[in-house]
Amino acid sequence: MKNNILKFSCALIVTFLVSGCNDEFLERYPLDQITNETFWNTENDLAVYNNSLYNLVRNDVAVPILMGHTDGFNSHFGNIWAQDEFSDNMAPREPRHVRFQQVRAGKHNVPSNPEWFGYQGWNFIRAINVGLANYDRADIPQATINKYAGEARLFRGWFYGEKVQKFGDVPFVERELNIDSEELYAARTPRAEAMQKVLEDLTFAAENLPADWGDGNAPGRLNRWAALLVKARICLYEGTWNKYHGAGDSQMWLEEAAKAAKEVMDNGPYRLYMTGHPESDYNAYHRILDLTGNPEVMAWRKYKLGVFTNHIQAYFGYTGGATKSLVEDYLCTDGLPITLSPLYKGDETFEDVFENRDPRLRQTILHPDDTDIYRYDREDGRTYPRLAGNPGGGFKTTTGYHIIKHYNADDMIGKAYNTAESPAIILRFAEVLLTYAEAKAELGTITQADLDASINKLRDRVAMPHLMLGNVPVDPRYTADGITPLIAEIRRERRIELFMEGHRYKDLKRWKQGKKLEIPDMGMRWSEANKARFSPTTMETSIDPVSGKEYIDVYKGTDWANPVFDESKHYLWPIPLNTLAQNPAIEQNPGWD
Repeated sequence: MKNNILKFSCALIVTFLVSGCNDEFLERYPLDQITNETFWNTENDLAVYNNSLYNLVRNDVAVPILMGHTDGFNSHFGNIWAQDEFSDNMAPREPRHVRFQQVRAGKHNVPSNPEWFGYQGWNFIRAINVGLANYDRADIPQATINKYAGEARLFRGWFYGEKVQKFGDVPFVERELNIDSEELYAARTPRAEAMQKVLEDLTFAAENLPADWGDGNAPGRLNRWAALLVKARICLYEGTWNKYHGAGDSQMWLEEAAKAAKEVMDNGPYRLYMTGHPESDYNAYHRILDLTGNPEVMAWRKYKLGVFTNHIQAYFGYTGGATKSLVEDYLCTDGLPITLSPLYKGDETFEDVFENRDPRLRQTILHPDDTDIYRYDREDGRTYPRLAGNPGGGFKTTTGYHIIKHYNADDMIGKAYNTAESPAIILRFAEVLLTYAEAKAELGTITQADLDASINKLRDRVAMPHLMLGNVPVDPRYTADGITPLIAEIRRERRIELFMEGHRYKDLKRWKQGKKLEIPDMGMRWSEANKARFSPTTMETSIDPVSGKEYIDVYKGTDWANPVFDESKHYLWPIPLNTLAQNPAIEQNPGWD
């Protein structure tokens, strides 16, 4: 919302309309307050009501779709950057991040109440359905009404798509409920049926939202192109879930994903951010405060002092650091994985890791020589990397791999608690390209032209060799995954490009690759050179069973030292006990009884 007055107005609208729309005693219209009978008249009424939806969706913990950064103390976990902590990309040890560690290790239990990003947010759906039931009251053109209905249905489809990904069957509700509504005590809607409704919502949104709200790519309303990307994202998930889990039709979903992505590629106004500097273009725009007009950013959340702020930069150290698994997935500059490339120098010293590698590695993980360039940790003058237990202050990691993809020193130096303004990129064009390539590859219809229009554009930005259909490397680390080398490379590209943007955990689930989470998280090589340089540390080490070399073992000696992934239950999260108690018709997900 643009300012506090608008937020207050939106809150009033939701309070009066959502909580009291159908009360029978409202036979006369109060003259001093908003009522359902007097409100829905103009386009401005519909716009203001939908502003209230944007206000509700700002609660990322309860409605985790338009993920940004939660303000205040909850900035430490309620943000898009932290979502990779559920996966093998990041390795937190901070006690406040136990929830991430539990899920990552497969040690989470059935909660009594909804937990972070869990089975909650249903008031948001009620607010959406109230709007959808009343937009037609306005005496304005139907196309105008459909713009706002499309906005609401985009939110509803996105919300339910996310809930299906976590919980499977969902209570899909399409009308306003009251205390005596029978839907309150109904069973969950089966996944296949719910997802058809999700597809209908997202298709309606993509067909009726305007291509441009006239906001100059300000962090305002979601447009048609955003709806197409959300549709492509959710269809790709469902298509690959169905394919790899044997759960139903995959072709239709993958075709819808490819079609939606191609529409954005062919007709949308977006393009990759490129200035001809491959050594900096990848992370340059991730580290600035104002993304207005950026050609790649399709939706973002702005933070401004006095309006809405966060503390995300200062709290980011809670995420632990990037993992050895992630770092080893970056290709060498010849386009080959480290298992095949003669250019790979190994990891005997910390600097060796960066030699002859995809430039995105050095734009994601802090190289010691770049400490001054990034003015790392408030320009404290210390040398980095630093491990937990190293003497003195400064930012410390569990792995040695400090993440700098997002880092903005100006948003930390001299700023008081919760006055930071780092934005959150919610949707960007790079995901469109990755989604298109993956959907086409999964359909078995991908061509070299498709790769050149998608994956190879991402590689061009960082001056990496093209992926060629006739010369796809075969990384021995992925030959047991049951996929083609081409799909393995597209998945690798996705992991690298979208690191720390909230996708990895969901990707592993839809690909039915949860067993990768049983591999313990490791950090930097604990070679003789690194021991002399980075000791003492409280981090323990172990021998990597694959290479026979010693590495930081992040969770050794903790409750998360031996991660498990039970394929009979861990692909879905459990339903909270209070939900089961309130509605006996809802059954617990398999394996969680």
